[in-house]
Amino acid sequence: MKKGLKQSMTLITTVLLLSACGGNTSNKAADSTDNKTSTGQKSSRVLNLMEASEVGSMDTIFTQDEPSVNAQSNVFEGLYQLDEKDNVIPAVAKEMPEISEDGKTYKIKLREDAKWSNGDNVTANDFVFAWKKMADPKNQANYFFLMDGTILNGTEIVNEEKSADELGVKALDDYTLEIKMEKPVTYFTSLLAFSPFFPQNEKFVMEKGKQYGTSSDNIVSNGPFLMENWDQSSMSWDLVQNPNYYDADKVKSEKIHFEVLKETNTVFNLYESGELDVAILTGDFAKQNKDNPDYEAIQRSKVYSLRMNQKRNDKPSIFANENVRKAIAYALDKKSLVENILADGSKDIYGYIPKDFVSNPETGEDFRKEAGNLVKTDEKLANDYLDKAKKELNGDVTIELLSKDGDGDKKVAEFIQGQLEKTLPGLKINVKTVPLNNSIELMKKGDYELSVSMWGPDYQDPMTFLESSVSTKNKTSYHSEKYDQLIDEASNKYANEPEKRWETLIAAEKVLVEEDVALIPLYQQARGQLVRPGVEGIDYHNFGATSTYKNAYIKE
Repeated sequence: MKKGLKQSMTLITTVLLLSACGGNTSNKAADSTDNKTSTGQKSSRVLNLMEASEVGSMDTIFTQDEPSVNAQSNVFEGLYQLDEKDNVIPAVAKEMPEISEDGKTYKIKLREDAKWSNGDNVTANDFVFAWKKMADPKNQANYFFLMDGTILNGTEIVNEEKSADELGVKALDDYTLEIKMEKPVTYFTSLLAFSPFFPQNEKFVMEKGKQYGTSSDNIVSNGPFLMENWDQSSMSWDLVQNPNYYDADKVKSEKIHFEVLKETNTVFNLYESGELDVAILTGDFAKQNKDNPDYEAIQRSKVYSLRMNQKRNDKPSIFANENVRKAIAYALDKKSLVENILADGSKDIYGYIPKDFVSNPETGEDFRKEAGNLVKTDEKLANDYLDKAKKELNGDVTIELLSKDGDGDKKVAEFIQGQLEKTLPGLKINVKTVPLNNSIELMKKGDYELSVSMWGPDYQDPMTFLESSVSTKNKTSYHSEKYDQLIDEASNKYANEPEKRWETLIAAEKVLVEEDVALIPLYQQARGQLVRPGVEGIDYHNFGATSTYKNAYIKE
């Protein structure tokens, strides 16, 4: 990995209300190998689902919120996709990639019957265009960092040392894509199932300009569904079957309707009245419905953490003080948060890599178990650190906590505020509540002090969590030569030595979470929900897209 990356990676932040994602296919879901409803036909019954916030954009390189990635992953389709067990399988690609012995050249044949919703063929050039657009720093793509250290010349391009036209990807012909890599990247094929690597129709995108991806009229797509009745301010939208999709016969629902619902009591009431088929619950509503036969809790690999910005408006913030960071880290009662506030099956976590996400390549030991618990709650130690901070700062400590305006977000923020002020006398927390898009912009600009953020894995490897915190990529002004070196060694020096790489990643997490306390892991999310009897085939994924609906329907 090259140090000195000039652009900074945008952290993925989403609402704290649980939105569509999870372990794997719901235990209420149908076997996805049966591609018809119980009647043998498509279901004409509209499936009514929810998201906890608006869809920010349908441009696959300009997005970072979970609802947008979910929508994109059902409206567009990349070279590969995830099945109901999170196996990577061909989608627009005709087959799995042909990879050279040195792991640095991929040749991928595309299926010739994939079409855009306007009737154009999906070609290799559509991928070349989209990826070069993502890599070009002038576009400020939210996932441009995924080019750093992967596709040939990607590092130089994001550092503005080479033109995006020099990215190591080209169309050998209309249906053959060649990718040259900077080095072997074992997880690269799974990364190709992630929405930033989806294709874009160059002619349509250039015609729409800045309006591309901002409304249903400004989208041309190639996935199982079309998106209707949507723009960036919409509180509802529809997914309807795409008749040009090559696998349209296997799409089970003719229409899926979405509503943005931010208040849990509204969610529950709509489920009770039959107007919502899957209701995501937290807090008291989750507690009260634990024995409801419709209730289920799906474990996920998403981790919520407290982000502490060490520099604001080019000046050191309160979190430039290490003792302030450590005081908060040791003071937080995470168990009380998940049991009393969330109450949806989420688990308190004491490391950044989630449990049951990835295992030691040689022993099979789970990363979280092997790495152990870091920074466990210790009220006395927390107050010792706060006393040191007060002396260094010449007085009490006041912190601004940025929160989104969802019902769950506000409850979590209020818990953190109350719990920290009670545990740490002399600490004052002021909560600033804003809508999702405002929160995203403030995080991108670094105009905040403390914020609850979510990170969902893009691919199945610890690096998907750890790489984002290197000095040149984070948005918290965290800098550590030791951490940067460990990540560099795991990426390069030990790329072909799995056990040494694994040990290095464990060491890197310890520096990030315990030695430097650059962020504070809070909990590993679960999705608590009521599912109406008859709802089948919603696939939940542990990385990449969080939910896919190609196989989803409700029995009539």
